[in-house]
Amino acid sequence: MKKYPFVIIACLTLGLAPFVPEPHIFAKIKWIVGGANGMALIDWWDTVLHGAPWAALVFFLGKDLVQKVRQGA
Repeated sequence: MKKYPFVIIACLTLGLAPFVPEPHIFAKIKWIVGGANGMALIDWWDTVLHGAPWAALVFFLGKDLVQKVRQGA
């Protein structure tokens, strides 16, 4: 449980920065969903960096959920 405050802060800062005009990760996701036309390698790397905190959050939530289900079974 001690990992969640750090991961949530990382999601809200690095995962969303810069915030104006829209969170950067949202712009990258829209770009990829739109076909990723014109995306250079640096854009993909930027997507990985901004998405890493979110991936960590999903991983930890999934891991804890699986542990709870296994303990209950």
